Amino acid sequence: MQLKDIHGNTLSGANAASVEHFERGCALFRCYQGDPLAEAQAAVAAAPDMPMAHVLIGYLNLLGTEPAGYAVARAAHTGAARLPANEREQLHLKAVDLVSRGHWNAAGRVLEDLSIRYPRDLLALQAGHQIDFFTGQSRMLRDRIARAESHWQPAMPGYHAVLSMLSFGLEENADYASAERLGRRSVELEPRDGWGWHAVAHVMEMQNRRADGIEWLTRDSAAWNDGSFFAMHNWWHLALFHLGLDNIDKVLYLVDERILRSESPLVLEMIDASAMLWRLQLRGVPVGPRWNSLAERWLAVSAESTYAFNDMHAMMAFVGAGRGDDAANLLQAQRDALAADGDNREFLRDVGIPATEGIHDFAHGRYAHAVEKLRSVRPVAHRFGGSHAQRDLIDLTLIEAAERADNDPLVDALRRERAFVKH
Repeated sequence: MQLKDIHGNTLSGANAASVEHFERGCALFRCYQGDPLAEAQAAVAAAPDMPMAHVLIGYLNLLGTEPAGYAVARAAHTGAARLPANEREQLHLKAVDLVSRGHWNAAGRVLEDLSIRYPRDLLALQAGHQIDFFTGQSRMLRDRIARAESHWQPAMPGYHAVLSMLSFGLEENADYASAERLGRRSVELEPRDGWGWHAVAHVMEMQNRRADGIEWLTRDSAAWNDGSFFAMHNWWHLALFHLGLDNIDKVLYLVDERILRSESPLVLEMIDASAMLWRLQLRGVPVGPRWNSLAERWLAVSAESTYAFNDMHAMMAFVGAGRGDDAANLLQAQRDALAADGDNREFLRDVGIPATEGIHDFAHGRYAHAVEKLRSVRPVAHRFGGSHAQRDLIDLTLIEAAERADNDPLVDALRRERAFVKH
């Protein structure tokens, strides 16, 4: 008899022990809590012929955009490709293979087809949702989940994650009222759902509701912080709210105690650190030697350009720390990556190279050049991933560059636009 997951999907090659580990890993992943990778590895140890256990290892190594994760995911795929697998599992394996070789958009389409056929495969929805985020597919962030939502009921395990993903998708499509309602509901159902807390924080950021954002994230910070590998990003949002209220001392406290203190080597957490230090620097706030250790950590993962959005944030750290050779090497790595296979080539061509060069120009006082490059990517910046709130850094840098270039008409126009959008 073939076993099934908690949502009724058949699991080939599984046994009772492997299913228990697999489900625990998926539940942790849905909340961005604990160590889901350890559970996935335990599932493989309990049932080496279980394709979905290998798939989970693949996703967990890919969906953080860690350069070292690609090889691990390819090995997971290789280990499972020879195993008997049903149609749903074969589609998962295909998606892992595609992302591990840099084909993010094709993997998103495979998972879209999977979710159309199997709308109660929550891992497929979550992996697809993350791929939509990394490829800047704002509409699919909403629509992928909206298509499946009516197949779910509140009593089903993991329903909170459906709501939190749909909340974020709605926010990225400017349906703020619905996004906030669903995000709050997801957290009511599962207080540890870090993505739900994050989705509501995004709503408040986009609506310029700084005080509300602080109240939201401090009402129960232990729920989204304790044991969470997504906590850093929510601390970043809290710091961003304080920055919007000019609470600079509080921002620096959060930077030192929450964002930089761990000296995390994880790319997604280094992105948050670069983005906050750069925002402070744009404000004229001295950040001292805080760039130094961050730049060293970026050096360990930026020898090759594997994801253009990361490159832009690595450049901030390199120029912030005055590491000219490392900055130059990063620019060369981007140019070299244009000859590589995979979607990063398009991410670089459309946005990544001009954005990273724009940061480099800004740091070296070439403000007019920075203006031209950042203006060119502004309308298409979504193409290299991230959220509206994260990509706002391009706008902020553009405004400051235009001001330093004495382009007063452009500064006035951009500030009027910003006031209108964020009223």
